[in-house]
Amino acid sequence: MFEVLATDSGSKARLGRLTTAHGVIETPIFMPVGTQATVKTVSPHELRDLQAQIILGNSYHLFIRPGLDIIKKMGGLHRFENWDRPILTDSGGFQVFSLAKLRRVKENGVHFQSHIDGAKLFIGPKEAVHIQRTLGSDIMMAFDECPPWPAPKEDVREAVERTVAWAKICAEEHAIQPDGPTKGQLLFGIVQGGEYADLRQECAERLVALDLPGYAIGGVSVGEPEPEMMKAIEFTEPYLPANKPRYAMGLGQPNQLVMMVRRGVDMFDCVLPTRVARNGTAYTHEGTLNMKRSELKDDAGPIENGCGCYACQNFSRAYIRHLLKAEEILGLRLVTLHNLHFYIELMRKVRETIANGEFGTWSRQFLERYKPREVD
Repeated sequence: MFEVLATDSGSKARLGRLTTAHGVIETPIFMPVGTQATVKTVSPHELRDLQAQIILGNSYHLFIRPGLDIIKKMGGLHRFENWDRPILTDSGGFQVFSLAKLRRVKENGVHFQSHIDGAKLFIGPKEAVHIQRTLGSDIMMAFDECPPWPAPKEDVREAVERTVAWAKICAEEHAIQPDGPTKGQLLFGIVQGGEYADLRQECAERLVALDLPGYAIGGVSVGEPEPEMMKAIEFTEPYLPANKPRYAMGLGQPNQLVMMVRRGVDMFDCVLPTRVARNGTAYTHEGTLNMKRSELKDDAGPIENGCGCYACQNFSRAYIRHLLKAEEILGLRLVTLHNLHFYIELMRKVRETIANGEFGTWSRQFLERYKPREVD
């Protein structure tokens, strides 16, 4: 299912290939987020043109709306959203963290109150597997508990215990439940442990003992400073098997992705490229660019010189700024297409430089040039 094709001599970066039911994924890879069975403002054919290899779906949100019955009737998530390449679905576990005011955590799962209509619902490890079987994703995530940052060590220890116990139940349920629309779904575990190195190690080792096809590093990008984020990766990666893919969930800025590739991570997802585009922010190799800035009103150049995306090949900064200021939907669509292209092309360049032995030099130059700035 996963092969390591090349490694970087100066870091832990590696080039890999993950085979799934709906196709092969070249790693390191960035995965656009399609929470509601759509990557916001972008059509499936545009995603294919962008060379997106895999996208995400959100189990919790799709479970609530439109509901499993409808998606099952439509033939599964791939047919429902007209996407014939791989899909990864989360388990709903992150909503345990993000919807803290609407849930009660029990040993067998989580009681939720729907954020839409207040309806009571329950998701546990068995339910999480059933939901993702019905959706028919290529990669499903085990149900976990993501503690906040910062959190007392005892609270994080309890989250680790639940995460491991729930992963075992997910593995057992995954083995006995009949296939949904997709045969051969891969179940990934999620390592928790917060900022505590010993808990990260313990959680990783106990999950690795389950011999799952892949492992995610969870509980990062939950409000902690960047150095703490990197520490969580460093605390976890040494205890994950070299022959399995490693996935940093919900990350991050372009420079952070390159930094985590250096630390041995293979897979990433993040809402930032589409989220900040809707506020008129574009990613470039110099950092972010506010496309609403007044000095761009008569700028005939593209968002970024040398970019091969549809927006840069066809439209000026002046035109895109005009669309954004006029609140025309095309403006945010063009910035979204550019940002997704930037992230996907960034990972393509990472793979290319690992393959030809130039990743160390290229990544150093990229990080020196890229100046991270706060984005909305």
